[in-house]
Amino acid sequence: MTADDRDLRDLFDRLMQAWTDNDAVAYGACFTEDSDYVSYDGTRAIGRLDMQNAHDRLFRGVLAGSALVGDLESIRHIAPGVAILHGTASVLMPWRAKLPKRRLSRQTLVAVRTEHGWLFTALHNGRVRPVRIPAPESLPSRMAQAMGHAARRLGVGRASEQGQRRL
Repeated sequence: MTADDRDLRDLFDRLMQAWTDNDAVAYGACFTEDSDYVSYDGTRAIGRLDMQNAHDRLFRGVLAGSALVGDLESIRHIAPGVAILHGTASVLMPWRAKLPKRRLSRQTLVAVRTEHGWLFTALHNGRVRPVRIPAPESLPSRMAQAMGHAARRLGVGRASEQGQRRL
């Protein structure tokens, strides 16, 4: 493990600990001033202060006493001073002894080396809820194909827009 990888792992651990401490300032300190943060529900906080304020409200409200439990899955350096990290985590509420499986999320984090060390500049959090891809000959696939064929024949939906663009 390289020194950068150790520093990135430490940053990920600090992020988890700041959440578990319900410390929005320490949580925000893991991010650049101009960071982007996309939550599991798709909401976006632009900038450290916006994200930090949202987490302060969460830590004093519905997530009070919660812990963030998870693991760092991978670190990939994509350019000098830029790395992508993937981790999994779940919020453990104070009244639970173990994590509910449906609450597991995967984070994609972009880290940059700054004059203050490594910081996250982007985080995207999404629930882990794999969906099986139906086989092309399955009923859902055949229904989608039939509906697409009907739309083209009737000139409705996207098919009607394509026809208008050709004119």
